[in-house]
Amino acid sequence: MIFIEFLTQEWLLVTILAALILVYAWRERVKNGRPISPHEVTRMLNDESGVLLDVRDKAEFNAGHIPGAIHIPHSKVSTELGQLEQYRDKTLVVADKIGQHAGNVGRVLGQNGFEVRRLSGGIAEWQSQNLPLVK
Repeated sequence: MIFIEFLTQEWLLVTILAALILVYAWRERVKNGRPISPHEVTRMLNDESGVLLDVRDKAEFNAGHIPGAIHIPHSKVSTELGQLEQYRDKTLVVADKIGQHAGNVGRVLGQNGFEVRRLSGGIAEWQSQNLPLVK
């Protein structure tokens, strides 16, 4: 009851707080690399404007990965940035299983000057759209 009373009396403060939370969430999402659909990834890979970075563990990668993907496990990305220097002029598309690690990896890459996007829905979304994987 007190909470509702506060909301009605301080509606302007509550509105400002909600707007700030939304702006913060949007900025964090963009800072980690904006999501990109599997079809946009396919286009980028075909016209060679992007490179796919698969950050799943080795067993998952070996079970099936997107053709042409570079593999660096998410736990090693910050120490293996040297492998990615040759792709600095391209967009790095980060892919993981379902999106759980792509944000953190995207943040690390973005802080190191890379153009980063995240595969929306991860490899699970790629598979659900019947797009090819190689072993």
